[in-house]
Amino acid sequence: MATTESTIDPSAQSRWAQTYGHGVKIYTRAGDDGSTGLLYGGRVAKDSGVPVACGTVDEAQACIGLARAECPPGSELGELLIGVARDLWVLMAELATAPENRGKLTAGETLVTAEMVTALEGRIDEVSERFELSTEFAVPGQNRTAALLDVARTVVRRAERATLATTTDGSHVLAYLNRLSDLLWALARWQEGDTTLHTRSG
Repeated sequence: MATTESTIDPSAQSRWAQTYGHGVKIYTRAGDDGSTGLLYGGRVAKDSGVPVACGTVDEAQACIGLARAECPPGSELGELLIGVARDLWVLMAELATAPENRGKLTAGETLVTAEMVTALEGRIDEVSERFELSTEFAVPGQNRTAALLDVARTVVRRAERATLATTTDGSHVLAYLNRLSDLLWALARWQEGDTTLHTRSG
């Protein structure tokens, strides 16, 4: 692939964590009342739209990590998944920001950009050239890595649905999640190679 690096500064995750977590201990007790803090201020109920969306993206990121754990160190797939995981920190930062504070976000660090979406599209196109596309659905489970990528894909789809009520006009969050699910599907089929099992045998 042309690149397997993240589209963000590697230190962005640390800066976001320091801001969002206030740079203090892992536990703060601030959420014991059922609320959670937003980036750049404000608190919302943990079962409201923003925490649910962020939590689902967090699940997707963890599933991607599980797939990456199957990859040899330094492998092309592993490095690509690292980049995607870092991008999801950007996406969660945007989701965790109240509309009135969107002006404080930084493109590519705490704000998803059109370029991040375009980068995923390029990766999808490139990976799709490595296997034969079929008009049928693929039966998951031909090997462990592909199966884990399919699990990650379904969680990303769920994250996309969860963010529908939380994104604002002009946001690229939904487009990014949509392309990411497509990329994960393509990666799963690539990892299956010529062993892909389709819905209709023969």
